[in-house]
Amino acid sequence: VSEQLVGLGFDVHAFAPGRALMLGGVRFDSQDGLAGHSDGDVVCHALADAMLGAAALGDIGEHFPDTDPVFEGIGGLDLLGRAREMIRVAGCHPVSADLTVIAERPSIAPVRDAMRRALCDASRGARALGGRRGLHRARGVGAVVTTSVVAGRRAVLEAVRAGSARDVLVGRGARSTPGLR
Repeated sequence: VSEQLVGLGFDVHAFAPGRALMLGGVRFDSQDGLAGHSDGDVVCHALADAMLGAAALGDIGEHFPDTDPVFEGIGGLDLLGRAREMIRVAGCHPVSADLTVIAERPSIAPVRDAMRRALCDASRGARALGGRRGLHRARGVGAVVTTSVVAGRRAVLEAVRAGSARDVLVGRGARSTPGLR
């Protein structure tokens, strides 16, 4: 028995001069970076948020707060790998993700394949990563991700034994959304 679960992630950061621009684990040369406590990689942050949400594990702000100096400057791929390990421990694994980068610049097309490889390696299993380009008035970059994860048989059986199968089979994501608790 396994159950497919869906998560949605979103992140946006303003441009900040003097920082390296990282998107999806790929460095863009001669571009302003993104402001943030971490490396500002909105693509990795949105994907991590989507995976955590699908597994009902909250969001990256809960697990990697910007008030904690341990996470200052943390790389997006490192954060994504940590989120991936958290969902693995919860008995889930990523299946697929559809990702949209919202930016007037930089152009994603020249590095799309490198970005897909980096994200797939970090999330260890997500396939079919999309990539589209939109507009955000050149003030920053955003990313929106929809992802699916599978709750393995172990997670479903543990939830049944604990009397919380409804959380796994019906409304897993609701636990991470305060308005739906």
